[in-house]
Amino acid sequence: MNATAPIAPPPPQHMRALARANQVRLARAELKRRVAVEKIEVADVILECPWEAHSMAVAELLMSQRRWGQTRCHKLLARLPLSEKKTVGSMTDRQRRALAAMLTSADRGGAWSAHPASNGQPVCLPTNSSWLPRSPCSR
Repeated sequence: MNATAPIAPPPPQHMRALARANQVRLARAELKRRVAVEKIEVADVILECPWEAHSMAVAELLMSQRRWGQTRCHKLLARLPLSEKKTVGSMTDRQRRALAAMLTSADRGGAWSAHPASNGQPVCLPTNSSWLPRSPCSR
């Protein structure tokens, strides 16, 4: 007698797709939570491009930060120029570096400005007091 255990057939393709979509959705939600509480920087996510962010829209990732809405996101991406619907995984290295540089310049003390006259550079306010050191942004 040759007794073998019956082999269960693999789940149907649509069930595997649903399971994968749920896995990606949960991983993205966790990534967005980590970005919102500033455990991870958006610039790092853009440069490293983890699997959960690979097919995520750039605008969706940017708006997961605190105080970032649709308008601020749109104005920043218009400077590069980069579509809001572009996925993080489809960005070129040049686009990744440019966007990460704009985001990290705001983190280093200069506030990124969406004003057209600023040309996407950090905005520095002039100092009127003679006893204060000159602003590092004055040229």
